Amino acid sequence: RHANPGQEGEERWIWLRLEPLADVGAVGVTNARKPTVLAAAGAPEPHIADYPFTTLAPNLGMVDLSPSERFVLADIPGLIEGASEGAGLGTRFLGHVERTAVLIHLVDATQTDVAEAWRTVRGELEAYGEELGDKTEIVALSKIDALDDSVIEMQREALEEATGGKVRLVSGVSGKGVVELLREAYGMVRERKAE
Repeated sequence: RHANPGQEGEERWIWLRLEPLADVGAVGVTNARKPTVLAAAGAPEPHIADYPFTTLAPNLGMVDLSPSERFVLADIPGLIEGASEGAGLGTRFLGHVERTAVLIHLVDATQTDVAEAWRTVRGELEAYGEELGDKTEIVALSKIDALDDSVIEMQREALEEATGGKVRLVSGVSGKGVVELLREAYGMVRERKAE
């Protein structure tokens, strides 16, 4: 029967930013076959196809290497030069790997300049900020099944010279080196949790 006069309302836009608690993040340029490599070890179910920009949204899931070796992996869409300024899918999904203990950086071994491909992604990670450029990184050449041994070794040497560290060799098609790569990442996650 009685109501007080209404008061002035309030309206605002609120942007919520998702930062999942993934242990390991997978990064690389487009066409580095990240989903194929990760699927070879039973990682999150990705969309796999034979063209660039197949991954349009992050894949987040549990990797089970053994009953005692489990971790959450975030696979984000490939980065291209200028992503930090919005090129391609931009850096809108890099928040998914901000809290990870380690990044797995896959580089397509069939590219002409593997060192430049690595530098492109490194540059975008550093431009994004949030200390992504300082994260521990495991670098791996993917698609080694498509090359002969001498070319693989040449690409590995070029990438090791650019990164200043060890480069792993993996193939999503054959599964070669994938479990070892993920096990190495898990070891780093365990060390970080112990700290």
